[in-house]
Amino acid sequence: MAINLGSTFPNYFVKTTYGNMYLHDWFKDSWGILFSHPADFTPVCTTELARVLQLIDEFKKRNCKVIALSCDPVDTHLKWIKDIEAVAFSYGQKFPYPIIADEDRDLAVKLQMIDPDEKDAAGIPLAARAVFIIDPKKKMRLSLLYPATTGRNFNEILRVLDSLQLCDKHKVATPVDWKKGEEVMIQPSVTEEEAKALFPYINIQIVPSGMKYIRKSAIPD
Repeated sequence: MAINLGSTFPNYFVKTTYGNMYLHDWFKDSWGILFSHPADFTPVCTTELARVLQLIDEFKKRNCKVIALSCDPVDTHLKWIKDIEAVAFSYGQKFPYPIIADEDRDLAVKLQMIDPDEKDAAGIPLAARAVFIIDPKKKMRLSLLYPATTGRNFNEILRVLDSLQLCDKHKVATPVDWKKGEEVMIQPSVTEEEAKALFPYINIQIVPSGMKYIRKSAIPD
């Protein structure tokens, strides 16, 4: 079942390293990120989960809870965690986020994240590297799908999260390659009078059309 941007993300019941749960109960009133992996004890997957472990405080600062998924059982996940911690050079009393067991590919199929070119020893297709960002209202705000051979850039995922949260708060959009703290763009729906009241200053880029639609400003206080 395809889930469109803005649709409610399904409240799936999942088996995890934190026990059985419904997804919405894990995310509660926070932002949430679900990211999937082909298999445990594989090189790219291990580096990705390790990177999320290193960035866990950055996600917490943004009121965002993460949960991983891999096509292996819980007991295998628990053994794999030791490798993830070693690669991240990070050891805690408790691994800070759950890993979903999807050995029957149930969620991978439902969320349409099967990679037909990546198969296990039995010839069964594995999950691709999907990323879903879910807001506190449980609406899906971002969907990415990487092939199994390409590791994700979690700094980019944090950047997108910053953009989503900022644009929910103010009538702005973020331009190409935007980073937190840089100028933002005033949304086209904001009138000139409204913009003057909302933004500390307005930089209008002159373009050949003469239209004044590229309006930049600092983030409003």
